Amino acid sequence: MRSNTLKAAFRRQQPIINGWLAIPSGYSAEIAGHQGYDSVTVDMQHGMIDFASALAMLQAISATPALPLARVNSNDPAQIMRLLDAGAWGIICPMVSTPEQAQQFVAACRYPPLGNRSFGPARALLYGGKDYPRYANDEILTLAMIETREGLKNLDAILATDGLDGVFIGPNDLSLTLTGSACAESQHPEMLAAIEMVLARSREHNKLAGIFCTSGQAAADRLAQGFNFVTPANDVMQLGRAAREAIALARGETPSASGSSGY
Repeated sequence: MRSNTLKAAFRRQQPIINGWLAIPSGYSAEIAGHQGYDSVTVDMQHGMIDFASALAMLQAISATPALPLARVNSNDPAQIMRLLDAGAWGIICPMVSTPEQAQQFVAACRYPPLGNRSFGPARALLYGGKDYPRYANDEILTLAMIETREGLKNLDAILATDGLDGVFIGPNDLSLTLTGSACAESQHPEMLAAIEMVLARSREHNKLAGIFCTSGQAAADRLAQGFNFVTPANDVMQLGRAAREAIALARGETPSASGSSGY
């Protein structure tokens, strides 16, 4: 089976740079996969992407050096299993707030006896190899999103879930629930303390810690802080930023840094 390069990078304590796609386009996915990302995530939650588009995007990413991941729209076993069968080499699951939710998520990603994933790897065999069923439980990456007060309260129990590879902070939702304002780079004391706690607990449990960022510089800062897995904005943010910069330069103006804070 094709090995999961992200898991190998985490074991070597090497930083992981992840791309993030909200635009439903196989062409865009192929472009992103060739830019040097370690992985590229197809966003089924807040992206404008249905399953048919996700399949085409996973196929496109699979033809590049990047590892294909997907964020599901909810902790729905049927959708998780379908995306794994379509060739996602890891799943990011939003709004995991309890150990029971974490267990449900992981179980959907693991074949029996470690979980309850239904057998039918379909395209995963084409991308991963004929021995996919034998090694999938070891290679598929599972990241639970921490986005709520309840998730923070239950963090140790979530991180202790067998088969969970790590957690991924959704900073806008976490900031919204902690401070009343969605801000991915919030400097609110409660938000800063929460992020430090996630980092510390993840290290204690030897689990991967990831976070969404709004720029390359923000991602570099998070890696320096101790995160293992960073997303330096998504395709929508990057497209808008590049367009604003080009227009401003054409008009002889100073480019603006304003725009979407991402999710």
